[in-house]
Amino acid sequence: MISSLYAALARRRREYYAARPDARRRLRHPVISIGNIAAGGRGKTPFTAAVARILLELGERPAILSRGYARTQPDEGAVVVRDSEGIRADVARSGDEPFMLARQLPGAIVMASADRFVGGRLAEHHLGATVHLLDDGFQHFQLDRDVDIVLVSAADVRGGRTFPAGRLREPADVLIAADGIVLVDDGSVELPEGPEVAFRARRQMGAAVFDRPAPSTDRLHVLAVAGIANPHEFVDGLESGRLPSTPLGPAKPAAAPGMLKPAATAGWTVVGSKVFPDHHAYSADDVRAIFAEARAAGAGAVLTTEKDYVRLLPYRPFAMPVGWVPLTMEPEPAAEFRRWLVSSMAAARDIVLV
Repeated sequence: MISSLYAALARRRREYYAARPDARRRLRHPVISIGNIAAGGRGKTPFTAAVARILLELGERPAILSRGYARTQPDEGAVVVRDSEGIRADVARSGDEPFMLARQLPGAIVMASADRFVGGRLAEHHLGATVHLLDDGFQHFQLDRDVDIVLVSAADVRGGRTFPAGRLREPADVLIAADGIVLVDDGSVELPEGPEVAFRARRQMGAAVFDRPAPSTDRLHVLAVAGIANPHEFVDGLESGRLPSTPLGPAKPAAAPGMLKPAATAGWTVVGSKVFPDHHAYSADDVRAIFAEARAAGAGAVLTTEKDYVRLLPYRPFAMPVGWVPLTMEPEPAAEFRRWLVSSMAAARDIVLV
């Protein structure tokens, strides 16, 4: 009953903004929204990074507009997390996901602001942005979008329930408002009429990256730590061996600041795990407890997600090696997605010029 009421209110809110263009503000350059209809865990941020890389390859200067959720030192204005020259804010002022994107995307612009329009205007007028990526934007109606990309799983479309009984922010029938849908799992679904294109996302875990060489052993014992939307999925992936083998050995600087890529590879054994809520703000006590638990379990290193790692950075140097596992979400078919994206931006620019 309550979920049905929530779904009805969500539809009405979408209809309200759709019928009132004056309630939406418009940026000068095209806005590409990447969002979902479920609460977390669909890969919006790594997919945003993938689209940003495509735009950079096309010669664009993308600005990622994020609200900077769960910042520990929020700013009332717009925070420049990264400009084309480098990173300009720490994780406390930017939030974990914007800071993670800033580390991954040299040449891009990353903004954190509760008012995405203000962040976009600053990026356009002062930082040279030519296109915007609205991270987690499908329900952000205050800003006009030219392209709505929505990431969904089969469970979202087949019988998914809205809050509070389920994990959906909006009922699946609102997908009719999307321009492109990206399926994030192997399920097959019947999509609602409306979206003309559908793609899949290839989810891939990369080889673990450590802050310094881990103990040289054929089977490294690790404590798994995760504070994300689905922490047990990460831990289960490590325990079942579905993730790539762990790189060990001497570290070499990678393209992004603060990232080290070890050279040799070996496996691991998960000897314990510790999970936290999504976007958890780690404290000094949390960090001491993590390393105490790792030592008690006989672990030689801590292995976590990239999103957790950036929140742990303020507590370096760590008491033992800490590694993170990169996650990428690449659109498939890649060439077809790229052509569609280019065509969508060209159409958006015609609209803006008119």
